[in-house]
Amino acid sequence: MLSRAARPALRAAVAAPRAAAGPSTAATYATLREIETRLKSIRNIEKITNTMKVVASTKLTRATRTMNDSRKYGEASNEVFKSAETTAAEAEEKKSLIIVCSSDKGLCGGIHSGLSRTIRRLTAEEPPFDLVIIGEKCKAQLSRTNAKGIQLNFAGIGKDIPTFADAQAIADQIVLLPTEYTDVKILYNKFINATSYEPTFIEAFSEEAISQSPNISAFEVEDEALANLREYSLANSLYWALAEGHACEQSARRNAMENASKNAGEMIGKYQILYNRTRQAVITGELVEIITGAIASEEM
Repeated sequence: MLSRAARPALRAAVAAPRAAAGPSTAATYATLREIETRLKSIRNIEKITNTMKVVASTKLTRATRTMNDSRKYGEASNEVFKSAETTAAEAEEKKSLIIVCSSDKGLCGGIHSGLSRTIRRLTAEEPPFDLVIIGEKCKAQLSRTNAKGIQLNFAGIGKDIPTFADAQAIADQIVLLPTEYTDVKILYNKFINATSYEPTFIEAFSEEAISQSPNISAFEVEDEALANLREYSLANSLYWALAEGHACEQSARRNAMENASKNAGEMIGKYQILYNRTRQAVITGELVEIITGAIASEEM
């Protein structure tokens, strides 16, 4: 038995570690709650990215089918101009127009940034040119560097699979531009396979270039119909570019969401291990306190 003089000292010694452990235990509980909240957020993100991946995969199947059909339109126009030996019209003052085919949606990697980088590189290497931008993504990126060259901008194209009517409406507005361009090109993302794409140009000839083609007479096209031929071929090429760009966008979005889901799974594993270790440390600390208190009570 301890003397009465020693008991107060022992009580103080036992109380001191408990007082010191109190704030640490409270902090550990707060950390556990934070880890649990973070785990819940990451699991929700993983569910969203997995769902977006499935949706993009479904849309990619339809987009690829449309892309294959649209190539027939564009390749038919190219064959006509190739047979007619059509080239860009010669002029003392060359005025070029580039039509950039992007979209309004993100979460698809750097598919839009690649188009913008191509335009910035051309700005540094070639004479000034005008721009027609399809989609808000490239417009937001190019407005900082090529704002003066933007003549038209179209939004809302590509919410669903592009149609020939969309391409025809855009071509109608481009034809109404007051400037007579000697060189017209369409910049789009060319679909290589399900994991790769590259910015590519399609030549869209002016009415003057078509009329000056050496072999255009072989097609027996009347002079009054050249304007209609130019507008129709422009719509064909735009439809091709929009459909192929849409397929690239869906493919890039599926890959981006797949990578995001994979990263979220890895983070969930790391946080789950951290949560288990922290929880085990809390349980061990509580057991030490209980045992220490029980021993102190027995000695007292």
